[in-house]
Order: sequence, then C-alpha cells, then structure tokens
Amino acid sequence: MALKLEDKKTFVKEVSAVAGESLSAVAAEYRGLTVAEMTQLRKEARNAGVYMRVVKNTLARRAIQGTDFECMKDTLKGPLLLAFAKDDPGAAARVIKDFAKEHDALKAVSLSAGGQLLPASDLAKLAELPTLNQARAMLLGLFVAPLARLVRTLAEPPAMLARTLSAKAKQ
Repeated sequence: MALKLEDKKTFVKEVSAVAGESLSAVAAEYRGLTVAEMTQLRKEARNAGVYMRVVKNTLARRAIQGTDFECMKDTLKGPLLLAFAKDDPGAAARVIKDFAKEHDALKAVSLSAGGQLLPASDLAKLAELPTLNQARAMLLGLFVAPLARLVRTLAEPPAMLARTLSAKAKQ
C-alpha cells in the first residue's frame, strides 16, 4: 500500500525526531525474516527501549538528514530497518546482535554512534558497551577500591597485634 505525501512527511518527521534524541543507530537488512520473526524482533526492541522501524531508503535518508546519523545515508541500500537507542548507546546493537545469533537472515549493514559511521563488523563492540547501571557500578567500584584498601591497611596493625598476643597466649 503506497503512502500518501502527507503520511510520508509525518513519517519522516517522526523518525527525524527520534534520530535527533538518540545516542546510536543500527541499520540492518531483514530480507528473509518471516512476519512472526519480525514481530518477535520488534517486541524485543520495545522491551529494550529501542525504537525500530522498517523504512524506505529515500525516506530514511530524509529523516536522518541534519542529525548525527547523516553519515549513514550512503549505506542505506536494500530492505532495511533502522533501530535507534535513546538511553543506552549499546541497546540497539545488543538487540540486533542477539536476534542475529538465532536468525541468519538479519544482518547489520552500518552503525553510527556519536556522529561517527562504524562498519557492521563493529556491531559486537557497540553491543558490549555497558548499560547505564553497569557503568555506574563500575564507577562506584573505582571510588570504593582505594577506600577499601585504606581500611584494610589501617586495620592490619591491630589485627597483627591480636594474632601475636593470641599466639603468645597459646604458648
């Protein structure tokens, strides 16, 4: 079913608004996936907080024009879907990577993060980025480690004295 001009304009505005707020994007070829598999992919994307749309290439090029993802426009060829991650830069890549493990028909074409075009081979690297909670935990661990070492260092002399007194008492 062909889209009317007004529908196309609305569609481009919607995708452009999402692209303007997103941290990363993945373009993937979905040729060969069944409707049930596409529905499952969309559900997984929704659960991960990823905006995913099947987009005509000309409309996709117009939608990403003027955003950080404009660098992807030359890679948009064939039947593609665009996945945008708003909160977690690795979320879209994780969804595509995990789904592609079970379904060979889904192939990443290009990625973009921070206004930089990445090859499809970097999908795993982008997917391995920590989530916000993981990054916070890592940062907290960096703050706590020196304090924990200081506490152990300060606690060692009294513990050593207690062990020495205990050994003398047993003699």
